[in-house]
Amino acid sequence: MVVKVGVAKLGNIASGVMAELLLDERADREDMQTFMATSGTKLQPEDIERVVSNMKAWKPDFCIVVSPNGVLPGPTGAREQLAAAGIPVVVITDDVTTKKEWADLKESKFGYIIMKADAMIGARREFLDPVEMADYNGNLVKVLSITGAFRKMQLALDEVINQVKAGKKGAEIVLPKVVMTSDKAVAGEFSNPYALAKARAAYEIASAVAMVNVKGCFMTKEWEQYVPIVASAHEMMRAATILCDEARELEKAVDGVIRKPHKKDGVLVSKTKLVTKPE
Repeated sequence: MVVKVGVAKLGNIASGVMAELLLDERADREDMQTFMATSGTKLQPEDIERVVSNMKAWKPDFCIVVSPNGVLPGPTGAREQLAAAGIPVVVITDDVTTKKEWADLKESKFGYIIMKADAMIGARREFLDPVEMADYNGNLVKVLSITGAFRKMQLALDEVINQVKAGKKGAEIVLPKVVMTSDKAVAGEFSNPYALAKARAAYEIASAVAMVNVKGCFMTKEWEQYVPIVASAHEMMRAATILCDEARELEKAVDGVIRKPHKKDGVLVSKTKLVTKPE
């Protein structure tokens, strides 16, 4: 059986850059296929409507709806329309736990993966140009990768795929309910305790970046004041990537980097020693 996984990418967060790639890292899985539809950089209703229309026409077994601030009207409407069409939905978004609407999402029928470290960018014109945007997202992808957050996201989605392969459909599928904290991200990822500590510190720093950028983008009006604020948030993310590099190098030094590739049939195998076969 080939499982059809839809990815509705609304706007951009770093998790959306990698969502479907994490499920098929060598593009050779034979048990699943993905289809992505995107609204581009914005969350305009007409763009989201086209995404939903294309996704419903493809008829996936389940759909990932990934966006910043998943409680906004656009992402909320998208998942509700997909669910109304009988398509199970997993929401992937950044941290919105300070909002009342988040309680409604937690109690809903939707699955969710809340990536607490997938932090809002410093989107002020006096600071953010295309190069700064790309550099920030590259740093953020590294943090989410090396800390283990992306692996935990991938494992949660693989579990949904496995349920479909086992014959479950629609409401029978148990969807993930995950808030990706630092403890959850780093669990089982490191053999060296100093590497784990560095990775955990990196995730905590990245999680704190969001509120610094909220302050710079929405709470501070004078440009002379908000430019240093958003610049400091980007420096925090860079510091987090340095800690991640150090953690990875510590794991390499003891030949302990964990690798868990997919086989063609979707089964995960694993290894730690570099010059060995995964089993």
